[in-house]
Amino acid sequence: ADPALVELQHELEFPAIPRIIECFDISNIHGTSVVGSMVQFANAKPNKSGYRRFKIRTVGGQDDFASMKEIVWRRYSRLKAEGQTMPDLILIDGGAGQLNAALSALSGLQLNISCISLAKEFEEIYHPDKSEPIRLPRSSPALKVLQFARDEAHRFGISYHRLLRKKSTFEEKGEK
Repeated sequence: ADPALVELQHELEFPAIPRIIECFDISNIHGTSVVGSMVQFANAKPNKSGYRRFKIRTVGGQDDFASMKEIVWRRYSRLKAEGQTMPDLILIDGGAGQLNAALSALSGLQLNISCISLAKEFEEIYHPDKSEPIRLPRSSPALKVLQFARDEAHRFGISYHRLLRKKSTFEEKGEK
C-alpha cells in the first residue's frame, strides 16, 4: 500500500488502510446554484471514473450542512441499494459542522464507514472519536493525500458550477 495511506491509517487509527477514499465538497458562488461534488481516490490517486456531481435538491438557499447531508445520503443510499462496495474512508471538506452532517446521513443509513473532515484554515482534521481536531505536520504525506483529495473535489465542484452557470445564461438568452 502507499506509505501515505499507511501513515493515515496509523495517525487516525482507522481499522483498515484507506485504499478507497471518497471526498465531498459543497460549492456555492454567491449563494446561487449550490452544487455538490465527490471525487474518488484509489490508492492515493484520483480515479476519475468514480467522480460524481450533485445538484442540491432538498435544500433551499445556502445551507452547507444540510447540503452535505443530502449528497452523502444520496451517494451511500444508492451504493447500499445497489449492493456496491463502500469506500474505506469518507473525507468531508469543512469542519465539525460539515462532518456532523455527513455522520448524521451515514447513521441514518446504518452505515459504519470511517469519516473525517479537513478544515481549510489550519488544515485541521476532525475525527468523530476525538474531542480535539488533529493537526498533522505540513510535511506529512498523509496530510498531503487528504489535501489533494479535498482540493480535487473543490476543483471538480467549481468546474461543474461554471458549466451550470454557462447553461443558465444560455437559457435566459433563449438559446438552447
